[in-house]
Amino acid sequence: MTRDPSDRTAPDLTGGGEYLVPDVLQPGLTLVLVGTAPSRTSARVQAYYAHPQNKFWPTLHAVGLTPRQLRPQEYAQLPRYSIGLTDVAITGAGSVGRSIARELISHGHEVTLMDRSPDAMRIASVPEADWQLADACDVDALAEAGAGECDVVVAATGDDKSNLVTSLLSKTEYGVPRTVARVNNPKNEWLFDETWGVDVAVSTPRFMTALVEEAVSVGSLVSIFHFHQSGASMHELTLPEDSPVIGELVTDIELPPHTVLAAILRDYRPITPDRDERFERGDELIFLTAREGESSLEELPLIFT
Repeated sequence: MTRDPSDRTAPDLTGGGEYLVPDVLQPGLTLVLVGTAPSRTSARVQAYYAHPQNKFWPTLHAVGLTPRQLRPQEYAQLPRYSIGLTDVAITGAGSVGRSIARELISHGHEVTLMDRSPDAMRIASVPEADWQLADACDVDALAEAGAGECDVVVAATGDDKSNLVTSLLSKTEYGVPRTVARVNNPKNEWLFDETWGVDVAVSTPRFMTALVEEAVSVGSLVSIFHFHQSGASMHELTLPEDSPVIGELVTDIELPPHTVLAAILRDYRPITPDRDERFERGDELIFLTAREGESSLEELPLIFT
């Protein structure tokens, strides 16, 4: 997902629309400064680093990042100098994290659950997991949890900023091979890429939308998933009753460039689309498309409907 560079609206990274000071973020920034929760003074005046003794604004000017010393209330001008600001608000891991943990444990994986809130320490709900009462946005806490030895780190909180910071620290500080981050607000999806250390971004609202569209759409191309690391995407199309390809061999249908038919779902079974397979009514076709083939996707419905 891309974001219109002309859109200067600060993204809602809390997932719920509640933040004390608006984020100052947009594509193309050279430097993004990430803080923790704003001080009482900053919250009261609705500005970043507003305490009179805070050295933030004088330091920006002293090191040459701004041509003059900005006042705290002028924080919205920072993108002019390719600088962004955001604060991290941490929320506890809820049912999503525990559900993921139970599923992974059932598949034979070792899992550690982290949360900074004592109320979230529902150890009895996933007794097979290791539990850490700690902030996943803290470098030392990640080290204590063994992030350097993990194969995968999943950032599944209800707060987009927390998930981004956890992914970035896991990737840059500990070299975790794979990071998976939950996207709570679809408008923030453009942030969840390799820049923030995210290998796979999972947007629950977008995925639910895709499931609904897949259930009710016949003959229309439905976007299912986007692989952020490779830029490839997965799409689904259900053949209508009058599709012109019904009865045709899979190999006889020419697809757009950079697109492959990955699987056919028929009678609740996945089928490999080999050379002897023919299309049938109601087949669900699963396509994989490389980044270069995105512009040709509109041809698929024309071929199959």
